Amino acid sequence: MHRAFRITCLAAAAASLAGLAGMAAVMAQDVRADTETCTLQAGPTRSVVRVVDSETVLLDDHQEVRLIGALAPRSPDFSPSAEPWPPEEAAIAALKALVQGRSVSIAASGRARDRYGRQLAHLFVEDGGERVWVQGEMLAAGHARAYGLPGSYACMHELMAHERVARDAAAGLWGSAAYAVRSARATRNLLRRRNSYEVVAGTVAKVAVTKARTYVNFGSDWRRDFTAGIEPRVLRANPELEQMLSGLEGKRVEVRGWIQYRNGPYIDIEDPSQIAIAGERLPGRTPAPPAAATSSDQAPGTAPDKEKRPAPSAPGALDL
Repeated sequence: MHRAFRITCLAAAAASLAGLAGMAAVMAQDVRADTETCTLQAGPTRSVVRVVDSETVLLDDHQEVRLIGALAPRSPDFSPSAEPWPPEEAAIAALKALVQGRSVSIAASGRARDRYGRQLAHLFVEDGGERVWVQGEMLAAGHARAYGLPGSYACMHELMAHERVARDAAAGLWGSAAYAVRSARATRNLLRRRNSYEVVAGTVAKVAVTKARTYVNFGSDWRRDFTAGIEPRVLRANPELEQMLSGLEGKRVEVRGWIQYRNGPYIDIEDPSQIAIAGERLPGRTPAPPAAATSSDQAPGTAPDKEKRPAPSAPGALDL
């Protein structure tokens, strides 16, 4: 039988105490209506020997695993000072509480390793008889921001739904000015954040299509103002994104990614999840993940039956 489990949110209990239960319920309905269940490739179960940093753990097989999809705060985000950075310290403490000395189930999709050789994976732990998604817990508590890397954008709908719980409550790093949503008009500030991961919001002035890229311009002067760019290969892979771009002018939009300099501050769009109309659901589709793990009563390479998939819980669900 196809193995499946529900992503639960330990932070939901705390959220309800803070009066956020209604918000979480609405979000759960949005996820049910607008996204398909996220599917990952099941991997082994290992023990966590040590938490290396705010998004990396060392396993008992000497492998380091980076929590793909959950970008945790680091002290260089704010300043080059060697002083402890409170959001980073809080994220490390939260990750230790979740996984230190415990067995974790490993799941992956797409890109296997980062440039430092760390394995990119999603982790799950047992808690009260349920399997809990570590990335989801970190995001919902405000200890990380949702992100992807080229070749590894699986489950972005679910990741961003968990992040939204913390954003709306100004929890964790979302209560710090260092991680505030940046204004697209504050170009000097954006350039000071060059090479950092940011969420930028503003009104689209123009969408310009060239052979090399489609540009989403947030000002009248493309040589100085903030711009997001999308290569043709990304649009070919995501036709819904191309359709959405055609109606962006005059709308307030959020873009997320690493700030670069290209005639002003610039973010390169590799996946539809990086750009969204403010207040609306994610555009495009979740990238197709690898086939889920199979068992004796399901032929390898076949998709699981829809009725065997769990209904998404607040704020998302995931099949393994």
